Amino acid sequence: MPNAKVLSEKQAIVAELTEKLKGAASGVLVDYKGITVAEDTALRAECRKNELDYAVVKNTLVRFAINNVGLEEMDSVLNGTTSLALSHGDPIAPMRVINKFAKQFNGAKFTIKAGFMDGKVLSLEEINALAELPSKEVLQAQVLGTMLAPITSLAIVIKAICEQKGGSVESAEEAPAAE
Repeated sequence: MPNAKVLSEKQAIVAELTEKLKGAASGVLVDYKGITVAEDTALRAECRKNELDYAVVKNTLVRFAINNVGLEEMDSVLNGTTSLALSHGDPIAPMRVINKFAKQFNGAKFTIKAGFMDGKVLSLEEINALAELPSKEVLQAQVLGTMLAPITSLAIVIKAICEQKGGSVESAEEAPAAE
C-alpha cells in the first residue's frame, strides 16, 4: 500500500487529468513505443504549434480520469506505452497532428489507440476520417471562395460586354458624367 504522500500526489494527478478531460474539446490516446527523442521533440513542437496538450501518461491514472468523465469505453486500450493529446480549441487538431505522425511511421512505432470528441468515444475509422478534414481556416476560405465566384464571374461578364460595345470600363463610367 503506498504511503499517504504518494497516494495524495496520485489523487492530485487524477484530479488534474479529470479537469483537463472535462475541458477538452477532443483528445487522442497514442501508443508511442519506439519513437526516438528527436521524433518526440518534433511531435511536441507540432503539438505546441497547434495548441495541443501532449503528455506521456500512466495508464492507471488515466483510467481513473476517463472513468470520472464517463469515457469508460477507452479502458480497454490502456495498456503498454500511452500518451495523451488534448485540444481545448480546435476539436480536429489532435486527430490531424497525431494522424500525420502515425502515417510517417506506417503504424510501426506510433499508433492511435482511441479518441474522443465532445464527450463521445470515437472509433479509429472516425478518427482517421476527421484527421483528413481541412483545418477550420481552410474550410472558411473555401466557403468564401465559393460565395465570391458568382460575383467575380458577373464582373468579368459585364467588363466583356462593355469592351465588346467598343469602350472600356473607364469610358463607360465617364460617358454618363459628360451628358
